[in-house]
Amino acid sequence: MNIKKNDNVIIISGKDRGKTGKVVKVFPSANRVVVEGMNMQKRHEKARKQGTKGQVVSIAMPLHASNVMIVDPKSGKRTRVGKKLVGNKYVRIARKSGSEI
Repeated sequence: MNIKKNDNVIIISGKDRGKTGKVVKVFPSANRVVVEGMNMQKRHEKARKQGTKGQVVSIAMPLHASNVMIVDPKSGKRTRVGKKLVGNKYVRIARKSGSEI
């Protein structure tokens, strides 16, 4: 999976298509990512203590990794991810501009 935490991504399909955000959490085994403020769903929360009320909270739900693409740091458009050998390490690069992610 080429997407990591704190990457800037653009959503390419679904109800939030075209919106950009930061990756908050990654689930590599399920091939899913959670993007900040995207794919929001409402959850009903029970009252935990005496005298407090239950409430409805909005939670960002995971998206499939195939529905998001990395944002190119130079152009700000979506791009595919490549790898390049720098010294003894591989670094991720944006295919459109060739810049390091």
